[in-house]
Amino acid sequence: MTDQIQKTLIDDLGLSDLSEDKKDQLLMKMTEVVLKRIFLETMEKLTDRDQDEYSRMIDENVEPARLETFLQEKIAGYEDMVAHIVADFVEEMKTVE
Repeated sequence: MTDQIQKTLIDDLGLSDLSEDKKDQLLMKMTEVVLKRIFLETMEKLTDRDQDEYSRMIDENVEPARLETFLQEKIAGYEDMVAHIVADFVEEMKTVE
């Protein structure tokens, strides 16, 4: 998921023209913000029981693909939700002066 988010940010915000150093710095910061927003929205949509299960999976260092599958099963339209959060962030960044 992180790779796809970063690709979207690079493409939609025109970051490919930046130096690798600058691009990496910006991507790290922007990806962190987007992932936090996804996490908050995800926690709002999960039941208390599912939140506990998710926390247990994190504590056990479950591989990201399994976490992704869990969230897709528990949250209807999860992929659309993530895409919407990323798109909103991109639009926000385009309007920052």
